[in-house]
Amino acid sequence: MMSVVSTVESVPRDPGTTAPGLYQRMRRLLTRDLLVTLALGQVLSLLICAISLTSKYLADDFHANTPVFQSFLNYILLFLVYTTTLAVRQGDGNLLAILKQRWWKYMILGLIDIEANYLVLKAYQYTTLSSVQLLDCFGIPVVLLLSWFFLLVRYKAVHFVGAGLCLLGFGCMVGADILLGRQQGLGEHKLFGDLLVVGGATLYAISNVCEEFIVKNLSRVEFLGMMGLFGSFFSGIQLAIMEHKELLKLPWDWQIGLLYIGFSAFMFCLYSFMPVVLKRTSATSVNLSLLTADLYSFFCGLFLFHYKFSGLYLLSFLIILLGLVLYTTMSTYVAQDPRVYKKFRNTGSQPAPDRPPLSARVFEPAVTYTSLGLEAGDDIPVGVA
Repeated sequence: MMSVVSTVESVPRDPGTTAPGLYQRMRRLLTRDLLVTLALGQVLSLLICAISLTSKYLADDFHANTPVFQSFLNYILLFLVYTTTLAVRQGDGNLLAILKQRWWKYMILGLIDIEANYLVLKAYQYTTLSSVQLLDCFGIPVVLLLSWFFLLVRYKAVHFVGAGLCLLGFGCMVGADILLGRQQGLGEHKLFGDLLVVGGATLYAISNVCEEFIVKNLSRVEFLGMMGLFGSFFSGIQLAIMEHKELLKLPWDWQIGLLYIGFSAFMFCLYSFMPVVLKRTSATSVNLSLLTADLYSFFCGLFLFHYKFSGLYLLSFLIILLGLVLYTTMSTYVAQDPRVYKKFRNTGSQPAPDRPPLSARVFEPAVTYTSLGLEAGDDIPVGVA
């Protein structure tokens, strides 16, 4: 009852066959699916850049330190759009039916998502910008581990090389920040701030892995509807306890109102678009793509806040993109059973197209999956708790 993986080695090609040129190899590498995947990840990064800019204007120009209120506005939008959609549905996808089956799971996930946002935004009051950027990368190895143990994803060496390149590029960017003196947010309790970032990054990783599982196995609308329901409820309670006095002190006018509206719109777009990208790729791929968000913020800061420029920023951007290409071009494996592995593409959930038959004189490397305990066509049942 064990699975055997046998490999057929390739034999030399026909001497008359010419090797593919560099252009053909690049076209084979940079497929349409790969380019679409990279583009989707960068759209998420641009949304996070817009969220960071509006938060900076709120904090610097109006002294509005209201992370809970900002998250509350986003959850209210999710509730109005997606929770109401679930409420009018019929059958098993109805709001009441979902709550009867797994309400407590979404309640925990909603609390995790709220506190992840709160901890990272709160950390800026205690530690430096560079520390927040570096320690926020802690979520990437957490996502890798959670995907390995709970989503049963299996990686190749090239995936770790790609992830390492992305982190190297990000470290290059943080180094440029330090060299140029962008030490914003230095507080008296730096260690406490660093711990807040680590805690927030860990919660973000848990939330992203759970979101990937839900959108690939259940429904995008279900996830967003439940986040809108429980997120608005618990963030509203937290807002009433922690930030009601802060809101009364704000100098309310049309400018600060417009910034809050812009922040909420960008957050709503990020939450709505994130499941689309996760369903096509993975939580790890998305987290690696988001490393460029701080670079986009810096490029905008060159014009808006007159930041100093360094060539290290361009170098870090290219290194991160190279790491993303390495990670997304290779296949990972999902272990549906400890004894059987199923191959799938990171660049999309579509089944691989049938390969054309090979000629009698040309043999390509191939992997044959042979089960000694099951008949052909039988699937090993998978149970999900």
